[in-house]
This record gives sequence, structure tokens and C-alpha cells, in this order.
Amino acid sequence: MSSRRVQILVALVLTALWGAGIYAGHANGHLRFLDRLEATLTDWRTQVRGVRVPPDLVTIVAIDDTVVKRGGSYPLPRADLARVVDTIVQFKPKVVAIDLLLVDRSAAIGDATLANTLATGPIVLAAAAIFPSASETVETSGQGPLAALPQAERFLLPLPAFADHAEVGVVNVATGQSGSPLSVPMLFRTSDKVELSFPLRVAARALDKSLTIAPDHLMLGDRAVPTDADFALPITYYGPRRTIRTVSAQSIFDGTLSRAAIENRIVVIGASVAGGGDFYPTPFDSLMPGVEVVSTAITHLVAGDSIVRDRKVHIADALIAILLPVLLVGLLAWRRSALGIVAAAAVMIAWAGFNLFAFTHGVWLNAATTLAAAVPPVAVFAGVQLWAGGRRTQYFAAKSRSLAQFQAPAVQEWLARDPNFLSTPVRQDAAMVFIDLSGFTALSERIDPGELQDILKAFHALIEKTAVDCGGMISGFLGDGAMILFGLPGAMPDDAARALKCAIDLHRGVERWIAWLPPAIRDQLGFKIGAHSGPIVASRLGESHQHITATGDTVNVASRLMEVAAKNGARLALSDTLLDAADFQGAPHGVLSGPLLTQVRGRSGVVSVWFWRDQDRPNQASTKAEMIN
Repeated sequence: MSSRRVQILVALVLTALWGAGIYAGHANGHLRFLDRLEATLTDWRTQVRGVRVPPDLVTIVAIDDTVVKRGGSYPLPRADLARVVDTIVQFKPKVVAIDLLLVDRSAAIGDATLANTLATGPIVLAAAAIFPSASETVETSGQGPLAALPQAERFLLPLPAFADHAEVGVVNVATGQSGSPLSVPMLFRTSDKVELSFPLRVAARALDKSLTIAPDHLMLGDRAVPTDADFALPITYYGPRRTIRTVSAQSIFDGTLSRAAIENRIVVIGASVAGGGDFYPTPFDSLMPGVEVVSTAITHLVAGDSIVRDRKVHIADALIAILLPVLLVGLLAWRRSALGIVAAAAVMIAWAGFNLFAFTHGVWLNAATTLAAAVPPVAVFAGVQLWAGGRRTQYFAAKSRSLAQFQAPAVQEWLARDPNFLSTPVRQDAAMVFIDLSGFTALSERIDPGELQDILKAFHALIEKTAVDCGGMISGFLGDGAMILFGLPGAMPDDAARALKCAIDLHRGVERWIAWLPPAIRDQLGFKIGAHSGPIVASRLGESHQHITATGDTVNVASRLMEVAAKNGARLALSDTLLDAADFQGAPHGVLSGPLLTQVRGRSGVVSVWFWRDQDRPNQASTKAEMIN
């Protein structure tokens, strides 16, 4: 088998293992960031699917702002709630579900009135599960299909006077990391009992069907109710608030409630009071009342139109998470060209379309896990393919030629057009930057020559990239330093500005590079930079091997500014001349201090010098190497 085929086979196996690992990690409760991504993608798919008309089975009787304004208080007095329930029961609904926690005592007369009213009709009351604040390991052996249920500390049940006349269901919903309820648990447990959810209790009563708990789903009579893990019912919203038929409880007090809105229907009484009820963000509405979320789950259970995310769907998710990235990598390996990229892109688009189609037709395939399984290996493989191609070879060849000549691309092009360029010295204005490592000489005496060479290569590469990006020309690498010219092949109005940018970029880049070195090396190294502008003499030196350089007072001052920086506890010294020529208005995230009038070695007179520091570390102390040098 050829080397390339072995490499492709290894890549495919690693890709499959990656996909399997991503799926298993997420399924076991890790990689929680994928839940937020999945919630966002689910909102998008729901919005693309659009608003749907819900089955007309449920009526919400809302205790809203109108009711509160009438009564002047919230929660609604028990006597008023009894009047609401009594009026609804007289219109003969299938079941009355009260999505209010009746756990506290109120006026004795009001409680007694409500208790008597609850005894007159088919009523389901809401309870709440109280969960521990910290996660705990749950022993699952020997508990059958209920072992994976989240365990509550206790249930907050209605007062016995009310619960004795009604059935009770737990009303908690499960919100994703986005805060939007994506599912409603159907079963809850404590250490000694299991309670049905409020929607499940209401649906079973409305359908008058027995409930059976199977290992991975529920049965209402002879109809299967597919559930997600932990017997949670995935929900998908029909539309914004009030998409499910909603009437105000005020219509009962006004005597205007329509019998048609109640008779033979499921009626859910709940709060939608601004600031008083529970509200959740959903794809269609930033503030949907909790009673409508619960009513959505009830509608799903009774109509059988819930979105499916059961064990079979999870198996499909696992297969897609493994096979899709393998297929994409295989296409890139089969066609190492634009055609392979186009084929892989087409497959991704087809998968996205299929995922959306499945969602809009009631099957919730995971999108976030598949993306996490597919994108990284495809990106890595595509990068390796590019690295292995001829473009990489050409890139390194061009870099090698550039380093060998120590000339900027613009100078190389100029020499190609004019081989006699600078054969005669030229006096002109220019700007220049000197940089030098501190402590390098002492370090070179203690470390291996090969390691020393690697450090120099990395340092030189960083200088070259920064100089080229700023349009400068490296006149020469001086061992552990460099001289960068701005003004060749011809002087430009922004030479000083580009030199200033280069000096600041070098400061930041070298500082980051040193920070990444091993501590034994990092603690011994520092650097200093000097930048100046003015007249120079540009010329070509040498016979068989010529190089372009600059001489003159400006060069000397720029070099000596490194000493001035080190003596003053700084890393970057800038001449006043350079700042004026660059029309300096202040660099982002930088602090400029000065001016300091000082003499430089080898020159009479004084130079006005400014020191630049990073704004994030304006008081950063010099390293040991900088203080020594």
C-alpha cells in the first residue's frame, strides 16, 4: 500500500474516532457549550419552519394585567379563583388544569370556597419539584427505566384541602443554556416516589387513557409517546404568545366568556401578569408566559404532534457524527483540487438541508454535535493537504531567497529593473529601526548551539515578518539584532509613520515571543528598540556579495537610542524627530512618556527622546537581562 493511501486511511480512522468521541462526550453530559449552539440552531430552524396553527384543543384562561387591575392585587384571591373555576366547570370542559402553586394558606373562607369548587369538576393542580443546588451522583443500579430520572429533594404540593379534590402534576420545565424551554420532563422522582408531570397528568385525564412507562418511551393507551433521555418531551413552538387560544379571566367576571371556548376542551388557568408570572424566551417571542409553554406540551401530548428526539434519533445522530466527517475527508482526499472542495461543500449543504427538512417534518436531528464532529477534522485535513502541496514548497523557496538576500520585495523588484541601483551612493531622507536582544551573549554560553540557533531563527523570522508587513527593508541581521530601513528604493512621505508602526509592532511581537519561551530562557532575555529618522547615505557595499546599507549620523543615533531605552528602564526609545515626521497622534493601547533631553554616545549635542510602553503594562519592570545590559 502506498504511503499516501496509508496516510488517507489513518486520516479517515482518526476522523471517525473524533466524531465518535464528540458524540459520546456530549451524550455523557460533557461539552456543554454545544448545548448553547444547539439551542441557537434550534431557534433558527424553528423560525425557518415558521408559525404553525396549533390543534384547537386547549384554551388558556389567563390571569393577566386586566384581572389584576380589576382586583387590585396578585396573586388572585382564592374566592375569585374559585369563581373562575366554577364558571369554567359549568361549561363542561374535558379537564381544568390550574397552573398555579396553591401551597400557601390564605383567608379561611376563600380556601374553603376554592376547595368546594375543586370538588365539582375534573381538576389537575400544579406542584413543583425542588432540586438540590449542587449536582450529585445518582445510584442507578436496580431501578429500571426510571433510574436516569433527575432526583428532586422534595415536591412542593398543593395544600391537602385542595389536593384531596384533584389530581396533581409537577409543572417544572427544562430550559437550555439560552433560557428557552426545549423540553418538558414527563416524570420526576424523589428518593421514595415518582410523580407525573403536569402536562402528562392533564393529557392522560383529557384522553381518559391509562399511562404505561416503557424503557425509552411512554404509552398513553395504545399510542406511543416518544421521549428524549430522562423521559423528557421535546417541544417546538407553534408561534408567538397567544398562538394557542387564550382568553382573559376578566371575561368571567364580566360575564362575557364564550361557552364555545370552554366546552369539551382542555382549559389551562395560569398567570400572564407582567412582573408576576413566569416568562421564557422562545424563537418567536422574547417573553412567552410559562402557562403557554405548558399548554404547548399538553397539546403535543394530546394531538401526538410533538417533535421526535428519541433513541432512534440519537442513534442516527451518532452515525451522522461519525460518517459525515469521514465522507467529507474522503472527498477531499479523493480530489485534491477545487473539485474536492466543491464536492465536500455540496455534501455539507445537503446535510444542512436534510437536517432542516427533518426538523420541519417533526424529527429533531442534532446539528451542533455534527458540526463539532465534522468541521475540525475537515479543516485540519484541508490544511495538511495545502501544506503537502506545491504551494507550500514555493512559499518556503521564496522565503529562503528573501532571507538569503536580506532585501525587501520592493527592493528586489527595483534591482530587477535597474541592476545599477545605488552603485553610486545617494544622500536622502529615511527612517530606521534598530532592535537587539538583551542577555543573549550570556545565554549563548550556557545552552546547546542547536537550541540557540532555533531561538535566533524564530527571532529573525518575527523581525522579517514585521518589517515586510510595514514595508521596511532589513539592511542586515546583526547576530541577535537587526537594522530595518524605511526609504528604499525611494523616499516616501510615510516612511517615518511606517517605521514608528514597525517599532511598536516589534515591541509587542517580541514581548509575546519571549513570554512563550521556556522560563530558563525567558528570564534571561530582554530586548531594546531604537527608532529615528533623518538624512542618510544609501549605498551598496561589498564586491562578490553586495548588500544595501545606510550610514550617517541618523544611523548612529537610531542605534544609540537602544542604549538610552535600556538605561531608562524602557524597551522602545523614539526620537522627537521621528515622531514629528510621522505626525504621531498616539498609538492604540500605548503610553508615551517624555521628552528626555540626553546625549548619545559618539555624538555631540542632545537628542529629545520619548519612551513608548504598552498601555496594559505601562509600569512593567525591566527583566534581569535588560538591567544587566
